[in-house]
Amino acid sequence: MESVAMSAETKRYRLLALFCNLSLLGFIILWHSLLSPHPLINSYGVTIAWVIPMLFPLKGIIEGKPYTHAWANFILMFYFLHALTILWLDEGERYLAAIELVLTTGAFLGNIYYARLRGKELGLKLKRLSEVEKLEKEKFTE
Repeated sequence: MESVAMSAETKRYRLLALFCNLSLLGFIILWHSLLSPHPLINSYGVTIAWVIPMLFPLKGIIEGKPYTHAWANFILMFYFLHALTILWLDEGERYLAAIELVLTTGAFLGNIYYARLRGKELGLKLKRLSEVEKLEKEKFTE
């Protein structure tokens, strides 16, 4: 299945997803440990807490698995909401939140389009709900 050629458009979205996910991971480490550490809490503990969710999909994203790219967006929403909250509330860290927002948005778009395009290339697709219902009905009416 991995031997299916990847189109140029799919490669661009893969690179966008890979770059933004890895950049976001690096940026989170820099932000919470060096650029603006929390004044009352151990900065290394805070950094580790912020990094752990990004590590869950990392292997699959590096390997280019479409399904991992798709579900990684659920984790990215945590960082997206964090960036929006900081933009709204904290004037001192707005520039950091803006960078986080740009990287998160880039990762989200790269992930979603890569998963969609690569999934089509590999012949992966979700069945429509009506098809699933029809199969279930047939299974139980026999």
